[in-house]
Amino acid sequence: MNREVHVRFREHLRGKFPWVTRPPVAQLDPGKGKTRKAYLWAYRSNDLQEDQPRLIVFDYQPGRSGEHARQFLGNWSGHLLVDDYAGYKALFANTGNRQGCIELACLAHARRKFFDLHQANQSPMALEALQRIATLYAIETEGQTSSIDARQQLRAEKTLPQLQDFHDWLVKTRIGIANGSASAKAMDYTLKRWPAIIRYAETGHLPIDNNPVENCIRPIALGKNYVQFVIMHSSPVVNCEAA
Repeated sequence: MNREVHVRFREHLRGKFPWVTRPPVAQLDPGKGKTRKAYLWAYRSNDLQEDQPRLIVFDYQPGRSGEHARQFLGNWSGHLLVDDYAGYKALFANTGNRQGCIELACLAHARRKFFDLHQANQSPMALEALQRIATLYAIETEGQTSSIDARQQLRAEKTLPQLQDFHDWLVKTRIGIANGSASAKAMDYTLKRWPAIIRYAETGHLPIDNNPVENCIRPIALGKNYVQFVIMHSSPVVNCEAA
């Protein structure tokens, strides 16, 4: 990555928060006549932060190790919205002179577990979970154009009680679900991530999910069958060619 872009992006993030994800891409391996998997790590600024430009940076890396994110973010320690990939976990730990980031979890990822379960077997439990999550998203739509202070008040009045009811229902319902079942796995994912899932609702400036950065990488996901990346290992330049 261009060093100036990297530094400017980190300066912009000071006190803010990015979304992070890592879509795989096919990398041509010159001289071997085949491709291997590489990754475009995507870092995006927060839409809900008032009077701030929207930025996204793609950091091309040969692997998916969390070390790439640690190197990119350096000593930055704001809120970070990520999925449950184990490679991110070290970012949230306080180590030496570095303060850990504050973890935010994506409600859309939790929703997807229940959606897939309902698609598979029309689970009534999954349907109720989807309906409860839909209520949370409806509140977000209501506050979409609000100021940060007004959105925080809206979330305090409406979102936090809904989240408490959702959590109580999850805990109570989980007792009667067999361990290891698809239903248990969907519920356990949400319960395990619960503190990070609900953190957005305690503020007016943090987002409910990771969808903005997912939307940014959608063209890459759609085009990866037609585009391959050519990496010259002796050069920092990344070229893109039609396959």
